[in-house]
Amino acid sequence: MPWSNNSGGGSGGGGWQGGGGNNRGPWGNGPSGGGNQPPDLDDLIRRGQEKLREIMPGGGNAGPGTFGLIFLAIILIFFASSSIYRVDTDQQGVVLRFGKFVRAEAPGLHVKLPYPIETLYKPTVTRINRIDIGMRETGSNTINNIAEESLMLTGDENIVDISFTVRWRIKIDGATDYLFEVEDPEGTVRAIAESAMREVVGQSNIQALLTTGRSDVQTRVKGLMQTALDTYSSGVEVTEVQLQNSNPPAAVIDAFRDVQAAQADQERSQFEANTYANQVVPKARGTAAQITQAAEAYREQTVAAAEGEAKRFLSIYNEYKDAKDVTRRRIYLETMQDVYSKMNKVMVDQDSGGKGVLPYLPLTGLRTIAPAPAGQTGAAAPDAPTSTTSTGSR
Repeated sequence: MPWSNNSGGGSGGGGWQGGGGNNRGPWGNGPSGGGNQPPDLDDLIRRGQEKLREIMPGGGNAGPGTFGLIFLAIILIFFASSSIYRVDTDQQGVVLRFGKFVRAEAPGLHVKLPYPIETLYKPTVTRINRIDIGMRETGSNTINNIAEESLMLTGDENIVDISFTVRWRIKIDGATDYLFEVEDPEGTVRAIAESAMREVVGQSNIQALLTTGRSDVQTRVKGLMQTALDTYSSGVEVTEVQLQNSNPPAAVIDAFRDVQAAQADQERSQFEANTYANQVVPKARGTAAQITQAAEAYREQTVAAAEGEAKRFLSIYNEYKDAKDVTRRRIYLETMQDVYSKMNKVMVDQDSGGKGVLPYLPLTGLRTIAPAPAGQTGAAAPDAPTSTTSTGSR
C-alpha cells in the first residue's frame, strides 16, 4: 500500500492526528497559542512521503520488489564504502579479521572484507614524535621545569638537574607490534627514557655531565632505550636523544660555580707551572749535557796527551837502551839547543885563556826589535838571559 496521508475522508484521517480533527499531536497535546509554535510532525512526514513518491518509479505506487532493490542497493553501497580503502604514503595498513592480525598493507588503494568481518588500522609510521622529559613547553614559548623528572643522582654522589628530548617513530615493519604489543606506547617510551637516563647519570661524574661528556651520555641513553624497546617488541625506533639542560640544582648553583671557578684557577696555575717547567728543565738538561760533554772531551784530551807522552818516553828509553852514548849525547844537544835558543850568547875562545872574544855575527839583531822603554836606550833587555860560552876542543 502506498504511503499516504489521506486514506479516506472524514474523521478517519491518517497521520498522527487524533480523532475529531482537532489538530492535536501524537501525544494528544495541541499547539500552544501565540508565539513560536513547535513544528507539525504530521506535516513533515507528509512532505517526506511526497518527495519519496516523486523519486520512486511509478509515482510511489511501486510494489515490494522496488523496496527490495533499494534496500539491496543501500547494502551494496555500505559494503563498498567499508571494503575499499586507501593507505597514505606516511601510513601502514594493518588488517584484522575477527580481531586477529592477517596482513599489513603498503600505501595505495586496497580492498578488505566489510566491517565487522575485517577491521582496518592505519598508524602513521613516518611521523617523528617528540617527548620532553624534565621540562614542559607551555604557551608563549615558556618552559616549565619538572623537578621530579629532572633531578638525578650522579656516580660521584652529586645531584644534577637534567632535561632532555627524545624523538621516536614507528618502525617501518613494526606497526603491528606498536598497535598490539604495548598498551601505551608513548607512556612506555617516556618511562624507558627516564629510566635509561638515570642509569647513565648514576654511572657518570658530574663534571663530565656538565662539560665534555654530554655526547657520550646521549649515545648511551639512546642505546639503552632501543634495547629495552626491542625487548618489549614495541615496534618503536628511537631516532635521537638530545640533552637540553645539564646544570646543578638551582639551590646550590652559585656555590657550584664558585667551586668551578676555583678548579679553573687551579688548572690555570698547574698549566703555568707546567709551562715554566717545560722551559727550565730542557735548558738545565742542555747545560748539564754541555758540561758533561766538555768534561768528557777534556778527559779524552788529557788521557790522549798522557798516553802520547808515555809512548814518547818509552820510545826514547828503548833507543837509549840500544845506544846509550849516542842517545845521551843527542838528548844533551837537544836540551842545550832548547835552552840556548831562548837567551843572548857570548862566545869566548878557550885557548886564549878566557881573554879573547870570538867574533860572532849577531843574526838575531837582524830581526825587528821593539823599541825599548824611555831611559833604557842602549841597555840590554832585563828579561833576556845572558850566557857565556867558551869554545875550544873538548
